Amino acid sequence: MQIYFLCTGNACRSQIAEGFAKELLPPDWLIASAGIETHGLNPNAVAVMAEDGIDISAQRSKLIDLDYLNTSDLVVTLCGDANDNCPITPKHVRRIHWNLTDPAQATGSDVEIHQAFVDTRDTIESLVQNLNVK
Repeated sequence: MQIYFLCTGNACRSQIAEGFAKELLPPDWLIASAGIETHGLNPNAVAVMAEDGIDISAQRSKLIDLDYLNTSDLVVTLCGDANDNCPITPKHVRRIHWNLTDPAQATGSDVEIHQAFVDTRDTIESLVQNLNVK
């Protein structure tokens, strides 16, 4: 099984999804993430994943790789931008969409911003745990 998580900048949501998928799904599955653009790995995403015991600090922000996309079994878009702007996939590639708010756009105090990342992390963890890959 090969899964590709996509969002706008491959900085937060798709990186978190990649981290959880690598932790929760079978170890022989190929898991990757990418973005329509590259915004760099968000340190807040790294921090909230570390709080959950998952180290994503070595992951990097990447652009969509068409070869990986076209050979994936499942593509998961995590925002409207990625869903709308993802290249067309072959018919054999199943696509699903999780419309998640970008925690990097959160405003307010440091505590409120941190909570936005925690909420996104927890939502993505649940979605990955319940991922129907068949």
